[in-house]
Amino acid sequence: MRWGDTKKEVQGFGVNYTVPFAYAYRAADRLGVDREQAIAQDVYHLARLGFDLYRVHVWDVEISDTVGNLLDNDHLRLLDFTLNELKKRGMHYFLTPIAYWPNGYPEPAEPTPGFATKYGKEACLTHPEAIAAQERYLFQFLNHVNPYTGVAYKDDPDLIAFEVSNEPHHRGTPEEVTAFINRMVASMRRTGCRKPIFYNISHSIHLADAYAEADIQGGTFQWYPTGLGARHELRGNLLPHVDAYTIPFIDRPAYRKMAQVVYEFDAADVGRSYIYPAMARSFRTAGMQTATHFAYDPTFLAHTNTEYSTHFMNLVYAPQKALSLMLAGEIFHRVPRHASYGTYPADTAFAGFRVSYGQDLAELVTDQKFIYTHHTTSAPKRLQKLEQIAGWGRSPLVQYDGTGAYFLDRLEKGVWRLEVLPDAVWVDDPFSATGLQKTVAVTRAQDRSLTVQLPDLGEGYTLMPLNEGNSYQTQAEGSTCTVRPGTYLLTRQGKQAKWKATDRWKNITLGEFYGPSSPLTQTYVRHTHTPPVSAGQPVELDVQVVAPETPDAVELWASTQGWRPEKIKMTPQGAYRYRAVLPADQVREGFLRYYITVQCQGQARTYPNDQAGAPTDWDFDRSSSYRLSVVAPNAGTPVAGTPVTLFNPLEDEAFLLHTNDASRYQLLPGAGPTPPTLQLRLPSQQPLDPENPEAEPITDHSFRLFVGDKVARRAAELSTQTHLVVRGNSGSSAHCPVQVALVLNDGSVYGATLTLSSATEAHRVALADLQPVALVTLPRPYPTFLPYYFENPAPIPFDLHAVESVQFSIDPSASAQTQPSTLTLEGIWLE
Repeated sequence: MRWGDTKKEVQGFGVNYTVPFAYAYRAADRLGVDREQAIAQDVYHLARLGFDLYRVHVWDVEISDTVGNLLDNDHLRLLDFTLNELKKRGMHYFLTPIAYWPNGYPEPAEPTPGFATKYGKEACLTHPEAIAAQERYLFQFLNHVNPYTGVAYKDDPDLIAFEVSNEPHHRGTPEEVTAFINRMVASMRRTGCRKPIFYNISHSIHLADAYAEADIQGGTFQWYPTGLGARHELRGNLLPHVDAYTIPFIDRPAYRKMAQVVYEFDAADVGRSYIYPAMARSFRTAGMQTATHFAYDPTFLAHTNTEYSTHFMNLVYAPQKALSLMLAGEIFHRVPRHASYGTYPADTAFAGFRVSYGQDLAELVTDQKFIYTHHTTSAPKRLQKLEQIAGWGRSPLVQYDGTGAYFLDRLEKGVWRLEVLPDAVWVDDPFSATGLQKTVAVTRAQDRSLTVQLPDLGEGYTLMPLNEGNSYQTQAEGSTCTVRPGTYLLTRQGKQAKWKATDRWKNITLGEFYGPSSPLTQTYVRHTHTPPVSAGQPVELDVQVVAPETPDAVELWASTQGWRPEKIKMTPQGAYRYRAVLPADQVREGFLRYYITVQCQGQARTYPNDQAGAPTDWDFDRSSSYRLSVVAPNAGTPVAGTPVTLFNPLEDEAFLLHTNDASRYQLLPGAGPTPPTLQLRLPSQQPLDPENPEAEPITDHSFRLFVGDKVARRAAELSTQTHLVVRGNSGSSAHCPVQVALVLNDGSVYGATLTLSSATEAHRVALADLQPVALVTLPRPYPTFLPYYFENPAPIPFDLHAVESVQFSIDPSASAQTQPSTLTLEGIWLE
């Protein structure tokens, strides 16, 4: 695709956003939200992030009848309103008129009048009346005149292209599929539309030639490299998963004349900020021209993350992820199509960008722009040319102790616009089960210290408020001032600035600001599960506390013997975080019970039960506490102590990432002294992939479990560990080869093959005998044509301290199973 006037390549990047339809539309009513105001505010944030593209699959079930007539209702009106708000910002859009989806998710669907409701998705692709209804609907949709712009969709210069439908999943013959697509396109062309028309070609790829023969100008793709719906935040280095986006049919001659765009993508269930630029780089290497993330959470819903709980994206509530997405947008405008930067880990620095899993950091450092997602020591070298800073945390140019994003934009020499968003804190795992009554993230408007070290501003710069309702102004002492959420004019001492809040700058107004921060009505204490620790070693315990008022003190009460715990004051570790160190002589073998008390304005509340008072009060209920397993150190050979457990079925089954249908995994209670076990039922034949039935079936069965925290807690003993142990049996088979492997933090994998028999036994392999093996990309990426394995071309030497995950596979070198079988595991450990 090229622009008609300049003939330059179309490059765009943005998001999917769905407030006009389905669940978000209904939730706005329940929360008493003005939808138009919410849309306008969110579009401002999209502009603030530098996005220039919007995509949505329209819920046809809500704006059509059974014969395909377009219904002029509130859903359509709000779509028109959204497009007009985008147009005001100079942004473009890419529309998919047909989704086929019901409108319920995550709730049950409502009754809707559309043709897809009557026929269902599969019949819509084959039923003559359903096909006729879609032709009628597409014709009317493209001819629809947006009342806010006075222009029909087919003629809107900011509407760059159409995609016929969302993920059709064809099952017919190639001839039927080509004929169907051509009928849809013909109905769109009858409107006089000359815009490019795309079709989804990343599903049912055995029909790739049928798509190519249709009258379309391009294909649409998606990417979910970490699967969907893990129900918990994924941990570990996922950069190997996004090293390349490989399209198996893209070199066919028919596709050389087609444009490629990304209609949806996300690293689902990933809460960190390093991954999106790596995905964007791989997309550009694959030749993608535009991409839109799925999906930007409406700010009024983001505190609950209920719209799509496997995704979480919002500038206010997920600032580091949003800045990472901002960097991905920069990549789509800076990195040439088909540019290649090698294979991970060589491709983590490219074209001024850098991604670091270890630092949870993505950044862009150029003479003009400096954008970063986490604390960084990088900085531009030619500060006199710097025009934009967007960041989170500390850098050599900006030191900020809050947890929200900030933006600095140079308006003229000696004058900058500052925007500071409120603190954002995740008080629960946002990828777990969600609901409107459950808060997963909160914001707080706090006065914070800000140091800006720019030669263009110097010392003693003034800070003047711009946004409505903000009267806070001050002058920096040196390079440091106190700031609160809002927008400001920063002016060098002695400089007279003429800028006003109503002045337009690029595609925003200087005084615009949207940073919701409701007063907290409760205290949130978040303390993650701590794996077993070794007796006689000091233990760090961390907690996050967000309270209506800054706590006067946070205290840890711990006891390994008797009922009376001892108090240790927890020390602040930055915004909302506190830490205590249990001295080695208090870490005794057994179970250490402890509580966390938050002191605010003379009142004490103790957790995990959120009860008034302290654990030493006579009437304190001590029936519930945090609990830490303290085990005897494993001193090596001969074994004396507790092994370093990597997989415990009872504790870890819910966190396994696997290639199989989850129903094939079953947690079984033990009988008598036998511990609980994990049973894996293997099919006699791997089922065909419905999206790629002509692909060679993959006979491997694998799961992976993050164990980095378990290993770290036993770090003092790792030098004495010599063997990796698997205890289990082959179930109904006489024997079963399995591969057990340890995944390091750079994606290197070291493993070995063991053979389980029908008797339950502990099988040992010496760590010294582990050899490099392939990483299984778990969770499995979607589309399913993407690589199953990744092999690090430059693995680091094996080091137990670098172990992050354990990978367990039914030996991929073994012949395919010919009979159904079961395999049972009791545990995996180091000794």
